[in-house]
Amino acid sequence: MKRREFLKNSIITISAMALLSGCSNKMVDKCNGGNNMRVLLINSSAHKNGCTYTALSEVAKVLNKNEIDTEIIQLGSEPIRDCIGCYACRKNNSGRCVFDDDIVNTLIEKAKTADGFVFGSPVYYGHPTGRLLSVMDRAFFAGGEYFKFKPAAAVLSARRAGTTASFDVINKHFTINNMPVVSSNYWNMVHGSKAEDVYEDKEGIQIMQILAENMTWYLRAFEAAKKEGINHPVLPEKIATNFIR
Repeated sequence: MKRREFLKNSIITISAMALLSGCSNKMVDKCNGGNNMRVLLINSSAHKNGCTYTALSEVAKVLNKNEIDTEIIQLGSEPIRDCIGCYACRKNNSGRCVFDDDIVNTLIEKAKTADGFVFGSPVYYGHPTGRLLSVMDRAFFAGGEYFKFKPAAAVLSARRAGTTASFDVINKHFTINNMPVVSSNYWNMVHGSKAEDVYEDKEGIQIMQILAENMTWYLRAFEAAKKEGINHPVLPEKIATNFIR
């Protein structure tokens, strides 16, 4: 093979490999560029491609542009158990929920290798979806170690109101588990009753984009700190005080 032909074929091969390992500009539910850091985005709407998904997709697009891998996890419309406070996960120290018939343990398993999280929910009655709260309660109680010290954000979508109350509820899961909370230039919310409405919320779209930029900064800052030997603090055993004895 002539040298010119060899170089030409090599360039074509390298270009093809780059395209296969990266992500196109069109948003996909899973974008894996190789050994990049990875953010899980959880869509708790039963409508797979609705307003919440649209907001999460905007976050994912910017993360992908910044060479952060993403995966959007759909909680779907199948039944999800609530936590029953049986403490079986703590007693057997498995890091898994004893109920293994829904998506919770799948999320816990993915959290082990994830570097950040975005939990998204529509607002129907002034609070996040019941399915998201059931998933977060069980995943954080059974597998909290896999979320700890990793940056996280809440994203809400609503036709009109209830977003700030819902925002507070989701953030409480982060702040009880030593997780840095990623913010934007306003509370992380979009408005609309259908997916195309979200794109009319210009401020909401910008909020999602800035949220993604801030998430990127957190992840890169933590990565740089680890390379310098600056790790998360070693925490003392938790003190639990009961006010009624």
